[in-house]
Amino acid sequence: MPLLPTLSTTFIVISAVLVAIGWVFIAKRKVKAHKRTMISAAISALLFFTIYVSRTAFIGNTSFGGPEDVEIYYTIFLIFHITLATVSAIFGVVTLTLAFKRKFHIHKKVGPVTSVIWFLSAITGVMVYLLLYIIYDSGETTSMLKAILGG
Repeated sequence: MPLLPTLSTTFIVISAVLVAIGWVFIAKRKVKAHKRTMISAAISALLFFTIYVSRTAFIGNTSFGGPEDVEIYYTIFLIFHITLATVSAIFGVVTLTLAFKRKFHIHKKVGPVTSVIWFLSAITGVMVYLLLYIIYDSGETTSMLKAILGG
């Protein structure tokens, strides 16, 4: 198993688990525990993002190495995942901002939607990881910086 993709995927799974725990805390009206857990979930997601972006910039992206007849389905699935991940990140920032600004009436409405999108993003992210590194042999890894700068 490749270290950085495994580590980044672990952080996104931890983030999703923490969001689920945060749901339980708020349902039990344990507001301080909810706040700490959701901040921890956001930090875990930020660690994922930092590792992912760093790896992409310096090491590169790994292409799909599975069968050609599966590649189109993988690509469609990847686009779906990237869309979910982008939307969930935006919603996450908005939801956290609403909470920190104490706009709880809106936070209570947006938070559950954010969480569901986040869970779907995490699940599809794990599936992308499994397809790229576990189920099939990894494809070629090309450095974005090399691609941009040449060499």
